[in-house]
Amino acid sequence: MRISGYRALTTVHDWGRPVGDANGLYADGVVKVPLVVVETDEGITGVGVGPHVEIDSIFAALEGEDPRGVTALYDRMLRRVFKAGHAGAVFGTIGAFDTALWDIKAKAAGEPLWRLLGGRDRRVPAYASGLDMGLDDAGLVSLYKEYAERGLRAAKLKGGLDVDRDRERLTLVRDVLTEAGNGARPGLMLDANEVWSRKQAVRHVTELERTLDLTWVEEPVRRWDADGLGAVGRGVRAAVATGENLTGLEQFRPLVTAGTVDVVQTAAVWGITHFLRVAALAHAYDLPVSPIGTTPHGLLHAATSVPNHLVTELQDLRPPTGFVLDHSIEDGAFILGDAPGAGLTLDEDAIRAITAGPVTRAYDSPAVRPGLAGLHLLAPRVH
Repeated sequence: MRISGYRALTTVHDWGRPVGDANGLYADGVVKVPLVVVETDEGITGVGVGPHVEIDSIFAALEGEDPRGVTALYDRMLRRVFKAGHAGAVFGTIGAFDTALWDIKAKAAGEPLWRLLGGRDRRVPAYASGLDMGLDDAGLVSLYKEYAERGLRAAKLKGGLDVDRDRERLTLVRDVLTEAGNGARPGLMLDANEVWSRKQAVRHVTELERTLDLTWVEEPVRRWDADGLGAVGRGVRAAVATGENLTGLEQFRPLVTAGTVDVVQTAAVWGITHFLRVAALAHAYDLPVSPIGTTPHGLLHAATSVPNHLVTELQDLRPPTGFVLDHSIEDGAFILGDAPGAGLTLDEDAIRAITAGPVTRAYDSPAVRPGLAGLHLLAPRVH
């Protein structure tokens, strides 16, 4: 079997409501979703979600190769971008190809990827994460009731701009999940998306912890700031989670070896091989891993095969346009199916029927960091 070509497609995820974080909102709730389809000379194709940056150059590392040599091909792709570096969106392109190759490998073996990777249990525990910064109280309660109906008893809210407002929102969701769990204490997490300084993070979280029990605080300071993450960890009771925006083991190693991260996260868009390597590094330090992403289909399968998986993020209950997913959400977990591959098939007619123009980043979107983020001792109040 040989890799013969690829197709770069773009669909959209229509959330039906504003979505975003402390950095900004997608006000119309419509987000572009780029993906790649890798083709082989035997007619087996694989799908991966991720950017198209430097895609022709990276594909040159794969063309004509046997896709089943996926881990070696992953390193071959990394070498292809050696001079410019593989961080950021380029790493996402590599991750998309990597996920597609694992998909092909499992399909060729006639097995679901979770079984091919050595997983024993198809159940992957989940927590709710609604990218909910733009919701009012009624919308917030309604959304998390929908998650609770699927058995989820842990939730991560976006926040970081107003401590009083964060307390109100976390309390509302805590009460929804407590009632759904017949009084059992739910898990509560807060994601600041790097909007705080070190001192600001400690002040904000310790104030919340006067009345709330937080499981973790996510990205309280900049993603690479090992000293800052350590300072936050020493100053609050909650665990510190980070990693979704780190690319490559070289970016994780300083944080892990310094003991400044408690929950190691990886983004679905960075690919399966990356996740497996980060999970092994974290396991060597007795740290749990937690996948992040809108459609983490590949990492769901990979999570079943590592000993230190903690919980996986569940964002929207409705997938992007044209996505058909071979899993269900039941009793607080993703339940993986038996179809060969990574569990994502495409309705390309549905994708072609939508208009998918160039991706733009408005200055008030979550993709653009505000100019004064992290430059306040106290966060500005936003109502």
